[in-house]
Amino acid sequence: MPSKPTGDLALVKKLNTAIVLDAIIAHAPLSRAAISELTGLNKATVSSLVQGLIDSHLVLEIGPGESSGGRKPLMLLFNEKAGYAVGVDFGVNYIRGVLADLQGQVIAESYSQLGRKQAEQPLNPLTDCIQELIGQAPDSPYGIVGIGIGAPGIVDAEGTILFAPNLKLKQFELRAQLELRFGLPVTVDNEANAGAQGEQRYGAGRNIPNQIYVSVGMGIGTGIILNNKLFKGSSGFSGEMGHLSIQYDGKPCSCGNQGCWELYASENALLEQASPLGFESLEELLAACEEGNLEVQKLFSVIGAYIGIGIAGIVNALNPDVVILGNRMSRGAKWLAPALEEAVLKRTLPYNREGLQLLFAELQEHSAVRGAAYYAISQFFSKIKR
Repeated sequence: MPSKPTGDLALVKKLNTAIVLDAIIAHAPLSRAAISELTGLNKATVSSLVQGLIDSHLVLEIGPGESSGGRKPLMLLFNEKAGYAVGVDFGVNYIRGVLADLQGQVIAESYSQLGRKQAEQPLNPLTDCIQELIGQAPDSPYGIVGIGIGAPGIVDAEGTILFAPNLKLKQFELRAQLELRFGLPVTVDNEANAGAQGEQRYGAGRNIPNQIYVSVGMGIGTGIILNNKLFKGSSGFSGEMGHLSIQYDGKPCSCGNQGCWELYASENALLEQASPLGFESLEELLAACEEGNLEVQKLFSVIGAYIGIGIAGIVNALNPDVVILGNRMSRGAKWLAPALEEAVLKRTLPYNREGLQLLFAELQEHSAVRGAAYYAISQFFSKIKR
């Protein structure tokens, strides 16, 4: 019988510690008395829990604050340098990585383009990127707390890429291989979900409850956030809207379908149309637009219209507060936006688009990599709060 109250007390202490830590992260700098007011916990409890967090290197005392009468209170800060996380956006033709502190601030970056052979055997460049970033981490009490990966295609709860048609990958046990290689906790999710989390946490989606992140790179994926939570569907595979058919009997897609949205509205679609003009990369096309090349600007306009067609379907189906366009194609916002907005206006129901915001990702190409780092940070916090 005595074990039950002891267990209950330990659980209560863990829960209260999490409450105090969350208050410090959200509102610092603040005093113990302010934490007590914010959380409703008594001052003695707060003082004990804060000391535990200081001993755990998660909270720092930074000296006296302003007095409201009497002694000046000692102010507290979250120690974001207590550990670091690696986030990786594992794209079809690139790998982008960041080293982030526990507040998600970027400390170091890595980027490499993938050739066709590398893309078909991506584990080596992926591990090279992660190793490079780990090597740049400053000394800290917790070291590297974890690795987060945003990957293309359908990813299951075990971190296996079940199907990534643009990379020709099937049943690729990414999490298991990376955990074996690095001995660290690894979280793997779909790249668009990671992008949605990145924008919600650090970018254009802050404080917006219902938002759809549309990742337009070599393919198209969507991350769906409803009532401030990532919606993943009954099996965890929601968001594959790039493979919605927008043209009956259209072009064959590598997924096995026909007329998929991404065949007409992606970076790959743009490059196919630009090939006869002698352009081979998005960077070349963006430079041509900046130089006033009307022919290339027209290509962006056509792609923008097709992106708008797909977004209109999303708006009619889900009625979000905002749709955020991200990933590599967001760099062409200036030339995509007019046709995109016109297509959405023409093709959405007026009630569904009332109050709708169409935004380009605040983090631009970094939405997914920042979201991937957040996955690793979030997993670390969930463990220390248990």
